[in-house]
Amino acid sequence: MSAVPNWLQTLVDRFDATAFDAPRGEARVRLNVPDGGQWDVRVSADGAQVAAADARSAADATLTADRTTWERMAADLRGGMNAFRTGRLVIRHNLNVGVGFLAATSGMTGPQRLRFQQIDTDSGELSILSAGAGAPVILIHGLGATKGSFLPTVAALAGSFRTIALDLPGFGDSVKPLGAPYHAPFFARTVVDLMNALQLPRAHVIGNSLGGRVALELGLRYAMRVERLVLLSPSLAWRRERPWAPLLRLLRPELGLLQITPRWAVEAVVHRIIPVAESNWVQAGVDEFLRAYLTPRGRAAFYAAARQIYLEEPHGAKGFWTRLATMEPPSLFIWGKRDTLVPIAFATHVRHTLPAAQHLELDCGHVPQLEQPAETHAAIAAFLRAGVGLREGTGA
Repeated sequence: MSAVPNWLQTLVDRFDATAFDAPRGEARVRLNVPDGGQWDVRVSADGAQVAAADARSAADATLTADRTTWERMAADLRGGMNAFRTGRLVIRHNLNVGVGFLAATSGMTGPQRLRFQQIDTDSGELSILSAGAGAPVILIHGLGATKGSFLPTVAALAGSFRTIALDLPGFGDSVKPLGAPYHAPFFARTVVDLMNALQLPRAHVIGNSLGGRVALELGLRYAMRVERLVLLSPSLAWRRERPWAPLLRLLRPELGLLQITPRWAVEAVVHRIIPVAESNWVQAGVDEFLRAYLTPRGRAAFYAAARQIYLEEPHGAKGFWTRLATMEPPSLFIWGKRDTLVPIAFATHVRHTLPAAQHLELDCGHVPQLEQPAETHAAIAAFLRAGVGLREGTGA
């Protein structure tokens, strides 16, 4: 093994196991300096140890940056997350492990420190990342994504709020029960179970895509647990005819136990959701998607959730749009003018159905928190602070 550089020894010496959630209790993190060497760091509850990079063993996460960036990360306690957000540091494979390593080696000990945890709930084990103190904010990711898609939001809000991003059941590092319905009521009940486990009576809720639909379900079923809702390009029931509905009703999501979709097709889907300009997030998004999708349970969950989105009834006494008109918590909808998955035309229907809701239209696609982070997070912070229900110290 080549000599351990000072910056690497500094990171290892700072490792805090309480901020790191290692899969199976331990993980191998590969640190790479292009044309400058590779080192493996084995991390567990007992600490971190540097080892020679072993090309024969796959790393759980690979972190790549030039030497100057690594040295800045060692000198600056916030350097790791800043380098990742600006693209100077690339994380591949398991984002949970890669970002968890950055959090555990940051040296930060205050409430804004990022933490990764597994939480036992009545819905099973859920993986969360959290940071900050104050009024709690729950963040819910979209279909095929993970809590990692809200890293910029956590960073933006943690100075004023207690931010908690979770992996929904079936995705990321959370439980993946076979046979679960994976529809909005199921996911909403899971979020309530998480709030109960964390002893949070009420919380603000932010959701993107499928997560936005889950947030709406929370507002409809559990209004007393919700302060304010922020919906980022939320999935909504189709108002037009759904030609594939009869066939999808016959197909079982358990077919996802078989691998039937090639990797290139999966990558095409992720590239459609996340703009190419955000290349760092595209690669991380592909890795996070595949990490669950390449497991039988993850595929079954993905197909079940996608099927439920398509088949949701829009009208009638129990239809989505009928129910939406009864929602009580104050809400802010943020739309992408270039969104090809949830067209901005849906905003007109929401305005008609929920005339009291606030709206913001941005020049972006389906993931505003990644594509237009400054505008998105400024609007979210202002909306949450304006809530008369925001109580000092709730859930802190």
